[in-house]
Amino acid sequence: MRTHMLRTRIATGLVLLLVVVAALWLGRPTFLALAALIFGAALWEWLRLAGIASRAALASAVLLVGLLVLLDALGVGPGRAGLTLICTGAAALWLTIAALLVQAQRRGLKLGKASTMVLGGLLLPAAWFALLAIYQSGLVLLLSVMSIVWIADICAYFTGRAFGRSKLASNISPGKTWAGVAGAVVGVLAIAGALRLAAPDAPLLTNHLFRQGAELALPLLGVIVAASIVGDLFESLIKRQAGMKDSSSLLPGHGGVLDRIDALLPVLPLAVLLHRWAA
Repeated sequence: MRTHMLRTRIATGLVLLLVVVAALWLGRPTFLALAALIFGAALWEWLRLAGIASRAALASAVLLVGLLVLLDALGVGPGRAGLTLICTGAAALWLTIAALLVQAQRRGLKLGKASTMVLGGLLLPAAWFALLAIYQSGLVLLLSVMSIVWIADICAYFTGRAFGRSKLASNISPGKTWAGVAGAVVGVLAIAGALRLAAPDAPLLTNHLFRQGAELALPLLGVIVAASIVGDLFESLIKRQAGMKDSSSLLPGHGGVLDRIDALLPVLPLAVLLHRWAA
């Protein structure tokens, strides 16, 4: 059963990767359409987890994402200063969520429907604006940001299964282990270091960070991995409160769309801030 699920997970993951790469290659309109579909599905799932009826959640998701797409089509955006403010606010909010997760693990925490809805309405648009900004800065840069999250997730999965004994947050996500965290950090640092040696001039986020010195790059990469784990754990918390294992069943072997992008949501705004600092 586990082998079958792993094969399904890998197959779906490969299909998703091919779709993303194809959308990037086909140009901005196709990429924007795919991003709108992904964010719309994720927001629909988020609102359902908050306790909103499926139809109302779908209508709200379509309206919000439609507004974001319309603003982009009209050339209306936050601007450089506005984007910095949005990303800084999102990073601060995710830092607050990290503190809430510690509280949830130690003493338990129940987020109300309104709080969960507001967080979704703030964090997903912030990630949307950050995604478009990174896309504008280059496809390789965007793939490098996404790859950090993917590598961390894959390394955490396999090292957690192989060596996981001590639970990271048993009251939130029983499957997460400290071994998985260590594997994620080591995997990201090792691959980032190897890419730095093999392709030092490539426009990767990791290379931009290494140009500021390894003594800064290594801990900052650790912060990015930590942010991805916070995103994953926070979605686990709202799923646990909703009594659901997955955010939906849209993706075979993976659950829902939100299950696939939860770790990206805090990383995208953080990546914008780090890229502007390091570039």
